[in-house]
Amino acid sequence: MPLRLLTIMTAVSLFLLSGCSMKEYRLFQDDNLSDETTAVSAAEYRDEMVFENIIAPNDRVAVMVYNQSSTDSRQMTSMVSSRGGMSGASSAGRDETLGLLVTQEGTVRLPLIGRQKITGMTEDEAANFLITQYQKYLRNPYVTVEIMNQRIFVLGEVKDPGVVPVTNGMMNLIEALARSNDLTDYADRTSIKIIRGDLRAPDVRVVDLTQMSAIRLTSLYLKPNDIVYVQPRAMKGYNMAFNEIAPPFQLLSSILQPFVNIVYLQKALE
Repeated sequence: MPLRLLTIMTAVSLFLLSGCSMKEYRLFQDDNLSDETTAVSAAEYRDEMVFENIIAPNDRVAVMVYNQSSTDSRQMTSMVSSRGGMSGASSAGRDETLGLLVTQEGTVRLPLIGRQKITGMTEDEAANFLITQYQKYLRNPYVTVEIMNQRIFVLGEVKDPGVVPVTNGMMNLIEALARSNDLTDYADRTSIKIIRGDLRAPDVRVVDLTQMSAIRLTSLYLKPNDIVYVQPRAMKGYNMAFNEIAPPFQLLSSILQPFVNIVYLQKALE
């Protein structure tokens, strides 16, 4: 009887493991989305190489205004600093409380010139626009604009998932994964998803990092607010299912083991 019960237990275990699915462990699933590498045209790739971020509502921007001395062109006097701290603070101390918050109307409020709309502009375009506004009040103004809350979201099978700041205006997939301390052993390296744009109708790109031929077909450049999702391999589903069903079976097996030993002894003595 105990042997028969152990046989049934083994069969049930195999059935449960064979029926386990990865659906409950994977995010952003779409039956209409292929897992094949997304091909990117040469023209689109060149556009991504020269990409400049556009200021949008809810961005945080640092605006620095200097006035050039009329007597010495090399002397610059700081007039406005909107970093939220000392102008010499290091970039390592940045967070989302620094700078000026761009309103839903796309404006920021600055000394002397008041509310100014800067959405839809690059950092250089916004700086040039604000220079023209400050020229109404300052003789030789110089303005810099920097978007401070650019980031990438890295999720899934990486060792340190989370928010990765973009400090140099752009980032590629390799750098984002490196900043997340590399992939885990369960990571599916053949189907990494990059999710971009409106989440109601996102642009989803699939990248295979295992083949150079596949990498040549796509683009590894990321844009601020992209979501990088590293899917788990199917083996994780099996391991998770086994870990869930193993404890009760182990307990039952330990209870039945003495009875199994008795059966073996009886047969050996016959």
